[in-house]
Amino acid sequence: MIPWLGSKPAFPPVTRALREPNGLLAAGGTLSPEWLLAAYRRGIFPWFNEGEPILWWSPDPRMVVFPNQLRVTRSLRKTLRNAHYEVRLDNDFPAVIHACAAPRKPGGGTWITTEIQDAYIRMHELGYAHSVETYIDGELAGGLYGMALGRAFYGESMFSRRTDASKIAFAHLARFLEQREFRVLDCQMTTSHLASLGGQEIPRSTFVKLLDEATQEGPPPERWPLNGAQAPWT
Repeated sequence: MIPWLGSKPAFPPVTRALREPNGLLAAGGTLSPEWLLAAYRRGIFPWFNEGEPILWWSPDPRMVVFPNQLRVTRSLRKTLRNAHYEVRLDNDFPAVIHACAAPRKPGGGTWITTEIQDAYIRMHELGYAHSVETYIDGELAGGLYGMALGRAFYGESMFSRRTDASKIAFAHLARFLEQREFRVLDCQMTTSHLASLGGQEIPRSTFVKLLDEATQEGPPPERWPLNGAQAPWT
């Protein structure tokens, strides 16, 4: 059994999260800024399907990328040297989250519900949620969005309409975070795709301890500079 949360964002210790399904911690609450900020600072995030109550998760182990340890394959490096794309930050956050919400298969569903979209668009307006966008031939071809607290970035979802468009955005995000001395890029769940980009599993206890420090550092919430992720690749 998991607890049902009350009217205030008071989460149980993450050590009480279930082993199966891995990381399920609690249910209830809201997606207001107060709740989301309280959750992310503790290494907790919402993930639920349409028609379900809000479910809160903190899996163990946690997959992360340390920005200075991004893995760039030879083929990806070749793509990054290509001048036929442009990366922008926070240029069109709603378009990115809407694209991430699109079903990956015909007739499929999505966990990025209208409720989720509205909540993170609000966090973007407050300077906490950010998008990284890849444009090819002047059109939005791929990208990702996530949350930044202090010097911790929490990746939420990515999409791609052209080959490697989301990888381009991810690589430029990691470079941008490294330049801004971010401590960690959280990937939440373990996937082979993220592992190929340098993702590694660390114990939840290590991750939470890292957040205790990282979320207290860095600049206040702000809109990221449009061209802040542009960087040469050698």
